[in-house]
Amino acid sequence: MLNKFPKKHLVAAGALSAVIGLGLILSPSTPVEAGRVSVSLDLENGQTQELTPQSETTETANAAADHSVETIAVKESAAEEAAAIAKSVEQISVPAETSLEEPRIADVPQAPQLDWQSFKIKSGDSLSSLFKKAGYSSGLMLSVIHGDGDAKKLERLYAGETIAFAANAEGELEQIELERNRLESLVIKRQDDGFSGEVVIQEPEAKPVFSHGKIDGSLYLAGKEAGLSDRLTMELAGIFGWDIDFVYDIRKGDRFEVLYEELYLDGEKIDTGRILAAKFTNRGEDITALLYTDKQGNADYYTPEGHSLRKAFLRTPINARVSSAFNLQRRHPVLDVVRPHEGTDYAAPPGTPIKAAGNGRIRFSGWKGGYGRTVVIQHGDNISTLYAHMRAIAKGVRNGARIKQGQTVGYVGSSGMVTGPHLHYEFRVNGSPRNSRTVKLPDATPVPKAEMATFKASIQPLLAELNEASGERQIALGPKAKSE
Repeated sequence: MLNKFPKKHLVAAGALSAVIGLGLILSPSTPVEAGRVSVSLDLENGQTQELTPQSETTETANAAADHSVETIAVKESAAEEAAAIAKSVEQISVPAETSLEEPRIADVPQAPQLDWQSFKIKSGDSLSSLFKKAGYSSGLMLSVIHGDGDAKKLERLYAGETIAFAANAEGELEQIELERNRLESLVIKRQDDGFSGEVVIQEPEAKPVFSHGKIDGSLYLAGKEAGLSDRLTMELAGIFGWDIDFVYDIRKGDRFEVLYEELYLDGEKIDTGRILAAKFTNRGEDITALLYTDKQGNADYYTPEGHSLRKAFLRTPINARVSSAFNLQRRHPVLDVVRPHEGTDYAAPPGTPIKAAGNGRIRFSGWKGGYGRTVVIQHGDNISTLYAHMRAIAKGVRNGARIKQGQTVGYVGSSGMVTGPHLHYEFRVNGSPRNSRTVKLPDATPVPKAEMATFKASIQPLLAELNEASGERQIALGPKAKSE
């Protein structure tokens, strides 16, 4: 039966048994052990100190001490022998080529250090000149822009952007980063078979912020006092611009409340985002706008009932003062005869962009007698708008072309029979002129009935937050709110 076990295992077991047996033989008896506990050895002087009770004799203590010293010597000898046996066991049971030390974990390879150099792109800079500044050839530049992915987008550079080149220890180009802005970058890296680019977009954290103001002079000044950026103030005017003429309709004491986004990146505010909800009180009448994105991904502003604040037509195609109102009995300023003024004139600096009042198709684009440079847009079957005396017509605005609401059709000028730069704007229904500032404009499409439940669920938190913030403001204002 023993033949079934490996020889080295049998030898190891025998050696272990010998160690255990030797320990049992040399173990002291109970009296001797008690004597050892009762005696303290002075190793420096070679003497013993008696710690036993007075009843014990000196001879017994000395004998016990002698025996203890003798036992220690024997044990040291036994320990040496046991160590030798254990070493033999170790040599037998462990193969020579096997190490008893734990294998050391290999060091994780570190990414190579790159040497970066960065350049702020200025007007007149080209990609080849930037590569040359970084110490790279035009041939390498072509290899980069002909790489995979989005690498070709490196060709589009704009003043104010930042481009950075990274080289390895041998001076070879490894990476390029083009920072478009705080949120968008183009990253190009060297691969085994060339270069590959990727557009990296960082998503900022949006936090809702509430602000409010009261009109004392203009919406622009009130927005500035409320802490709104110029862009947010213009967007606020655009949201309510279909119902309110911010040049003529607003009154001192009108109010606005707005819930908008502030955008943060790595805990730092970088910009403002969308207007989420707003309320404007004009002449005592409240208009509430709530942002909603439909199933097709189109975002627009609606009333709490689901009606679009956007009309099918802009009330005014330009933000400027009226220099000559709609008047069918007006005396012509040049001819000095009574001639109907079938439109509205807006005085504005030359070059001011003019927006299309609604979606449609260009029916006429060019020179039109006393109107000068003119564009006529047909909206559906029965409505048309006319824009005259322009300095220039916008690119792409030609006969038969489609145009969208808010798209630039041209620029303010003084072409034709005029006394100064302005826009002459006409609104016609079935060919008859109407006062564009008072005509009832058709509404844009409301929220579809099939989406009404989704719409209500989406705008409820916005409406609640706007009302809550508005309520807190009223509480903070206290009695003063009643007197305003």
